[in-house]
Order: sequence, then C-alpha cells, then structure tokens
Amino acid sequence: MSSEEVRLAAGDVELTVNPENGCRISSLRIGGTELLRQGEKYGCFPMVPWCGRIEHGQFRNGGERHQMPLNSPPHAIHGTGRNTAWRTARLEKTAAAFTYDLTDPWPYPGRVTQTFELTEDSVTVALGVETYDDSFPAQAGWHPWFNRNLGGEDVRIDFTADWQEERGDDHLPTGRRIDPLPGPWDDCFGMPYGVDVTLTWPEQLELKVKSRAEWVVVYDEQAEAVCVEPQSGPPNGLNTLPRLVTPIDPLEIATTWSWRRL
Repeated sequence: MSSEEVRLAAGDVELTVNPENGCRISSLRIGGTELLRQGEKYGCFPMVPWCGRIEHGQFRNGGERHQMPLNSPPHAIHGTGRNTAWRTARLEKTAAAFTYDLTDPWPYPGRVTQTFELTEDSVTVALGVETYDDSFPAQAGWHPWFNRNLGGEDVRIDFTADWQEERGDDHLPTGRRIDPLPGPWDDCFGMPYGVDVTLTWPEQLELKVKSRAEWVVVYDEQAEAVCVEPQSGPPNGLNTLPRLVTPIDPLEIATTWSWRRL
C-alpha cells in the first residue's frame, strides 16, 4: 500500500482507496482473497461527471455546446474524476469521505463527494454532485473490474433486465430498447426497479451489486475481469437523457456490494 492510499477494515475484509489516483478502490480483499483486478487503471473507479461515452465528446446545456477531450476517439469516455486527485474529507476505521472540485476541461464549477462505508459483509459507496452556481447536466456511477477467476471456476454473471439499450457500431445506444441478448456484453441494461446483479465464483463467493439507479453496464469481453457498472443514466446520456444538477437538486447515487462465502 502506497503512502497515498487509505485502508478501511472490518473483520477480515480490507478495502483500499487511492484518492491520488481518481479516488478508486484499488483493492478489496475478503479473507485474503483479492476481488479486483490490480493495476493503475483498474480496481473500481468513479465515473463522474458522466458515464460511458459522449458522442464525439460533445454535449449541450441549453444553447451552449461543450467539447470534452476525445480520450477514446472518436468519443470522450468515463468522466474526469478518475484522472483527478481527491481530498480526504473524513477518515474512520470503516468509513471515509473524499471530495474534488470540478474544473477544466469540465466547463461548470461544482463539487463531487464520494463516501465509503465498510462492514464484514458489504460495502456501500455513494457519489454526490452539487453546484452552487450554474445548473448543468451530469451523470455518476462506478466501473469496477472484478477478477474473472479467484483461483477456482470462472465467475458467473446473473441478472434480469427489463430491456437492453441497442448498441450501434459506434458503441453508443441507438435509442432503441430491445430484449436482453446473451453475452458476451459491452452493453447497457435497464432495471427500472433498481440494479440487481449477482456474481458467483462457484464454491468460493457470491457477491451482489445493487443500486436504486436504473441503469447498469455489463462488460465481460476481457479475459482477466468482468465489469458491472451501476450508473445514473445510459451512455451518451448527457445528450439523450440529461439530468440537471441545480443549486437545490444535487445528483446522488449509491451502490452496495454485499457478499457471502460459499
């Protein structure tokens, strides 16, 4: 653990957060077993102030058009929070809070807060986006990289979605909602009653990803890891389904991962 990292512990569960590297969860160890893919770009990072791709990196707020850097050409992807150093606002044995102020290239001032609460059988993570000035569209969510294999059989992903956002050749939703298709996936699914996805490593661990959010992206096209990403709107949602953050209406989203040993 580097000097910049923050460690929370509950029983034999350890959660490590790196505020200097995008306030990502760099490690989640349960009984000594690492659940997250290791590496500077992996772990679990927050997606804020947008999730997934923005078409050509452009979005509008009323009559103003803004251009974000094309960090996944021809699009902009996953927000700016993962590339930012966050400040530690509160630190306890099993809980912590971190903040950062929105700045260039994001065109609007605001503050983002991320909190963590750890128990022996769950972790709850929350994001808040607030403004004291101009209103602006925003999204928030998480991009965890769960190890596909923990030393036994590969993980199984189980969920029931009401729909799948049809994905175009440009990796953006077309606007059509279709019946969910079998994997492998790099796709957004709609769960209007809340995200509920179960990951099972047979004879080892069952982990449930839940959120009151209505959208989840499932990505399992890489050999090393699988991703289950609760988010407040679909990819390109700043353009197709904008949710305004206003001085009296911040954006708030939370997710809980809970587990049991098999």
